[in-house]
Amino acid sequence: MSSTTTPPQSQLSNALAKDRLGVAAVVFFVMSAAAPLTVVAGVVPTGIAVTGLTSISIAFIAVAIVLAIFAVGYVAMSRHIANAGAFYAYISQGIGRPFGVGGAWLALLAYNCFQCASYGGLGAIGSLYFKDWFDLDIKWWVLALICWALTAILGVRDVAVNGRVLATLLVAEILLVLVFSFANVFSPNFHASSAPIDAGSLVGAGAGALLAMAITGFVGFEQSVVFAEESRDPRRTVSRATYIAIALIAVLYGFASWSMISAAGGNVVERAGTEGPDLFFNVASDQLGSAAVHLGHALFLTSLIAAMISFHNIISRYTFSLGREGVLPRMFGRTVPGTGAPKNGSLAQSVLGLIVIVIYAVAGWDPLVQLFFWGGTAGGIGVLLLITVSSIAVIGYFARHPEGEDFWHRIGAPVLGTILLLVMSYLTLTNIATLFGVESGSGPTWVVPLAFGIVTLGGILWALVLRSSRPDVYAGIGLGARSSTAGSGGGGFAAALAGDREAK
Repeated sequence: MSSTTTPPQSQLSNALAKDRLGVAAVVFFVMSAAAPLTVVAGVVPTGIAVTGLTSISIAFIAVAIVLAIFAVGYVAMSRHIANAGAFYAYISQGIGRPFGVGGAWLALLAYNCFQCASYGGLGAIGSLYFKDWFDLDIKWWVLALICWALTAILGVRDVAVNGRVLATLLVAEILLVLVFSFANVFSPNFHASSAPIDAGSLVGAGAGALLAMAITGFVGFEQSVVFAEESRDPRRTVSRATYIAIALIAVLYGFASWSMISAAGGNVVERAGTEGPDLFFNVASDQLGSAAVHLGHALFLTSLIAAMISFHNIISRYTFSLGREGVLPRMFGRTVPGTGAPKNGSLAQSVLGLIVIVIYAVAGWDPLVQLFFWGGTAGGIGVLLLITVSSIAVIGYFARHPEGEDFWHRIGAPVLGTILLLVMSYLTLTNIATLFGVESGSGPTWVVPLAFGIVTLGGILWALVLRSSRPDVYAGIGLGARSSTAGSGGGGFAAALAGDREAK
């Protein structure tokens, strides 16, 4: 498509509810997906144990800087494209429609990895806590099904209701992280360590695994643009929410991990390997007592529930976006009357989650390692690859549509961000065995990249099928909410088809 051509208008079925979310609500959705307590108590000790490196604080800061640079062009693009399938729309209009559909399928797989992983983590860890608290032997899948039902119900409710639930859970876990972190600072065992902020470790052995661990803590920040259609004043809301989320995540994670490592002592690597998520709670227990530790465990579970709700909302909106454009069956493009929630997209995700829980329960697979740990790690890799491709798409889009943005937003930041993200993606893929905690060449090291590749290729091929069999649908790929206000007459299709021929 030439830079002077007006993007074609497709015929979409429904729109999400408008003017429901402000900056704070979007931040709550984003940070709930990031799951602060899950990251601080789960990802950080795991990263220390797996890599043997303690420079996780500086890794969080480094990743935050890279993502903030990426966000310059990413947010600028949201001012031109408002679509609940953000990666899908951006890649479609920045690189090409087939790659956009491939990216959408990859996004659905990656975010479903996180969603289903949360069920396994909550079930496995929750069953241990219930045994400790109430001496009850509850199967992991029972707890998983209870939380699955809660998530499914909230998924078809008004997005503002979800926002209020997430706000309550998120504020509680952030306050706990801060209280525990300051307790570590005032602990008699605290000795300020420079190791967590040693920048030199970012270029040493294992640095790729460390950076990859850090970026999993930010997964969800990129979803601020998903809620652009439902936000009040999207141009302002999306931009502010994105930068606020990145800054809050970096400061919170960096401070919490530094205080924990400094209070844990010189054998922090060994302790991380043996104590796991309890390390964060144990190092503060001398100051706060056992009651605070039990509270921390409870909020650790609610952190996982918040992540479930947030990822469910993200996935259902991607499915909705594909359905209303006809890339998936249009039944997925329908919303719940009155609430504007993406009805069938939400139900589809609920069905998939139920299937995964049942399969793992019947097969007797380990929900902690083979679902929670492996699923979360795989999802992190997928999202990093999506962010990298989206950064390339930003460059491509503004090369054709430079109007309204300055050099830094159009070229400077996107190019710099793309280079940094390509380096991070390379380091992640070359350290994939370390990330999964397995031997090089074993199952997860090749199954996960292969699955992502097959799914992405499947999306690309499906887009090519649509180009030849349903050119009207193909022409509307990635246009999102802009076309929902277009007329339904033949002129709209004619413009779409004309624009598609020129794009080719």
